[in-house]
Amino acid sequence: MEMKQPMMMNQEDGGKQEKEQESQENGRLVADSVAEKGQKSCSGPGQVSNGYPSTSPQSPREGAGAGTDRGSTPGTFRTLVVQQTSLDPPRETWSKKMDFLLSVIGYAVDLGNVWRFPYICYQNGGGAFLLPYLLMAVFGGVPLFYMELALGQFHRSGCISIWKHICPIFKGIGFAICIIALYIAFYYNTIMAWALYYLLSSFRPTLPWTTCNNRWNTPNCTRYLSTDLNVSWTENSISPAEEFYIRQVLQVHLSPGLHQLGWVSWQLALCLLFIFTVVYFSIWKGVKTSGKVVWVTATFPYLVLVILLIRGATLPGAWRGVIFYLKPDWNKLLTTSVWLDAAAQIFFSLGPGFGVLLAFASYNPFHNNCYKDALITSSVNCLTSFLSGFVIFTVLGYMAEMRHQGVETVAKDAGPSLLFIIYAEAIANMPAATFFAIIFFLMIIMLGLDSTFAGLEGVITAMLDEFPHLLAKRREWFVLGLVCVCYLGALSTLTYGGAFVVKLFEEYATGPAVITVVFLEVIAVSWFYGTTRFCNDVQLMLGFSPGIFWRVCWIAICPCFLLFIIGSFLAFPPEVKLFDYKYPFWTTVLGYCIGVSSFICVPSYMVYYLVTTKGTFKQRLLKSITPVASGSSGPQRDTIVITNAV
Repeated sequence: MEMKQPMMMNQEDGGKQEKEQESQENGRLVADSVAEKGQKSCSGPGQVSNGYPSTSPQSPREGAGAGTDRGSTPGTFRTLVVQQTSLDPPRETWSKKMDFLLSVIGYAVDLGNVWRFPYICYQNGGGAFLLPYLLMAVFGGVPLFYMELALGQFHRSGCISIWKHICPIFKGIGFAICIIALYIAFYYNTIMAWALYYLLSSFRPTLPWTTCNNRWNTPNCTRYLSTDLNVSWTENSISPAEEFYIRQVLQVHLSPGLHQLGWVSWQLALCLLFIFTVVYFSIWKGVKTSGKVVWVTATFPYLVLVILLIRGATLPGAWRGVIFYLKPDWNKLLTTSVWLDAAAQIFFSLGPGFGVLLAFASYNPFHNNCYKDALITSSVNCLTSFLSGFVIFTVLGYMAEMRHQGVETVAKDAGPSLLFIIYAEAIANMPAATFFAIIFFLMIIMLGLDSTFAGLEGVITAMLDEFPHLLAKRREWFVLGLVCVCYLGALSTLTYGGAFVVKLFEEYATGPAVITVVFLEVIAVSWFYGTTRFCNDVQLMLGFSPGIFWRVCWIAICPCFLLFIIGSFLAFPPEVKLFDYKYPFWTTVLGYCIGVSSFICVPSYMVYYLVTTKGTFKQRLLKSITPVASGSSGPQRDTIVITNAV
């Protein structure tokens, strides 16, 4: 909404009183009384699209000091500072800059950095994989990361309401993002429930995944510790750690597949209830509370990673794992799959498109240097992934040395199995195994909590900004309802066949949908809103405009980067398999239906907008791509306007 320039007119005494009443209603007048005769107004500084004046100071005190009193006699110039205030409460902000940085780092550094990156790296050429990974980060991941931080900070809105200030017809993107975030909450927190089960089991005198005399063990269970020199490992051998994970924690042997999931595991249901309770009391009050919690949840994993790296490096055979991890296979770079994996890994690692970066940045001060923040947090994320590879592969080398097998045989499993089977078994073979088990599974829980805080905060911010009069004063109740919905939606993942559901959601519900959504987001910002306008917004915030590199990335390289991933998903659909269960064809159809259920919001809202907007079709189409400038209905802020008067 364009702000009208204040006009001060000389009037009779009765007119003065009327004007004073009007000024009290619309703002606050900070100045001495104007001269009685010959007053002449002049226009104030120009306004910008988000409601901030382009040259005005940021506080009334600064504004009052900006103009000097050139005399008190009639006819002299005086400075009038008018502060137009919104009736809405001011937007919440981070208590400290570090709260924001730790929240973003905690969101970007998640469980995937620990289990997915090391597996993807050695599978795609070891050290050679770092080349496509860095190229995809520089030309694809980081520009998208920077773009979302800048958008959220400038428009100070969540992922739904922000679109009326960019390109109104694409508002369905915000609703799609919220649905995707719910799907993630349905399965992602279940992995933390598994880790919590392991954590509680670690307090027993003997770690339960180290012995074969438990009720869940089978005759193939082979207890193979470093002290068991007379035991040989065969192809039919199953480690006690694998049987504990599959038959005791997941209990997948009691479910034949997705067509018959079985009962809900009450132990996992209680673990997940505890996880969501922690989540609720961490985010119910907003970023003021979650910003304090991340000081623990975002920093503790780094302490544990350093401890585990030092311990792993001292294990026999650790060097074998490191060599296997970093030995480059340059021929792999000639295959398309390596570049696809690099693009997908950096995209899902940095996490643009989930509404989280928009939400977090919207609570920043207007002139915060989000460019520097983007470079710092994305660099920390990539370095953490690289560090996690050493933590994992020093232990895998130790396992290979102990079993007299190759590292590639030990490292055959990806995903949660790498943590809950291989790494858990390695921990059991270390001295002080109980201590390392406790800190390791605490780290897994905290890595997951950070991402859950962020994902739900993206939904909460979006809904509160879209429906402020309904939800602004009821945040605690809305968050409680959201957490309850997430818990009920996760019950299917707590059944005996819940691991199959987790894999289905992971493969189909989030990946293709969120990549398509981000592709449309880049197109809307770069081609409809306009890169020039966006760069002008950034210059207004930071004092400098993004260079030609960023402009080219946003206009051409990032869309091509995302199209490459989308095309590869469609051309080479993943063959989903978990343990010995191969997903039947109908589950593929079900998975794509779940993915489409979120993306369908985008075309549905486009049709709804064009149908409900008044005017001719041309007028409706023009209005649908014309951004609405922020005003009192958007970001809540005070606006300072300066005008000179004679």
